[in-house]
Amino acid sequence: MDIIDTAAEIEELQRNAALSAHRIDRNAVSAERCAECGDPIPDLRRMKVPAARPVRIARASSN
Repeated sequence: MDIIDTAAEIEELQRNAALSAHRIDRNAVSAERCAECGDPIPDLRRMKVPAARPVRIARASSN
């Protein structure tokens, strides 16, 4: 295995780790209230995005 093979292997491992970190856990329990302001997170938002946290993002994406 030469240096290019090693670099390609490392790049693939890093890419797979990054993709795994961004996948949504569909079994996650979503918060009922915003961690920042305490406002309730709409049920539709909580169903569409498990582990939803800030209400501001929920409001921006529902427009």
